[in-house]
Amino acid sequence: MDVFDDLIRGVRAHGSLFGSSVLTPPWSLHFADGAPLTLCAVLGGAGWIVPEHGEPVPLRDRETVVVRGPEPFSFVDEVGTRAAPVSCGQHCAVPGQGGTRHRRGWHDSGDADVTLIVGAYPVRGEISRRLVEALPGVLRVDGGGTGDGVLDHLAEEVAIDRPGQQVVLDRLLDWMLVCTLREWFDRPGGRPPAWWAAQHDPVVGDALRRMHAEPAAPWTVAVLADRARVSRSTLAKRFGELMGEPPLTYLTRWRMTLAAEMLVERSSATVADVARAVGYSDPFGFSAAFKRVRGVNPSEFRRTATA
Repeated sequence: MDVFDDLIRGVRAHGSLFGSSVLTPPWSLHFADGAPLTLCAVLGGAGWIVPEHGEPVPLRDRETVVVRGPEPFSFVDEVGTRAAPVSCGQHCAVPGQGGTRHRRGWHDSGDADVTLIVGAYPVRGEISRRLVEALPGVLRVDGGGTGDGVLDHLAEEVAIDRPGQQVVLDRLLDWMLVCTLREWFDRPGGRPPAWWAAQHDPVVGDALRRMHAEPAAPWTVAVLADRARVSRSTLAKRFGELMGEPPLTYLTRWRMTLAAEMLVERSSATVADVARAVGYSDPFGFSAAFKRVRGVNPSEFRRTATA
């Protein structure tokens, strides 16, 4: 278990393919559904992603962008296009609305300039929210990378309706999102989040994997250092340099993130149940730690979040 595995597990496509829209200029598709993450890829042409606030981003053949919501954005043939905006979202699934002929597939024997493949992602829980917060408003990845093969599969799958197609599309979209985020985090000259870069360090990466695999274990700096076969001072120094905080401070914040998700997702769990699940035998000590990190006690957090 690594940090990325944990953070992305709540980001899953589920019936979320808006469509594979074949477009001829001029066009202007306006996405205003407020999805936390939207993945867009084009085949056989180019266009522009225009966020509501921010600079337009070019999207060329076989390139992919991920747009962070909930702010709306548009996909246009050119900046300042004369095309009237067509609102796209959960109902953008028929040609009259600028979308696809069928909800789960599209086929047209005519010529077209651009095929746009779009997938929207819900983001469940406190854990995956940490991933979303590490992303810019719009990120773009060039074609020619590991996602190209997935894009080909997506293009083939949306061309015809088949039994079980939505499940296949969902999994392909998940695969495409993972490939896109990996390439963006690893891009030359990029500034990935600290947890992404630290995973590649043999010492800090080992400590992170252990804390994520067993967050409730009674970890100490000495135990983590012993598992990594380094001294306590070495672990503390390298962890602080790469992560910007001590190991046990990170562990406490991660435990409180897990606890916050459990408080919302497991309505039958008591505060004491959640405390034990994240490594606290004393619910009062857990409540104090939760309030120190989250600003409110567990019961107040649950009431507000579920409301």
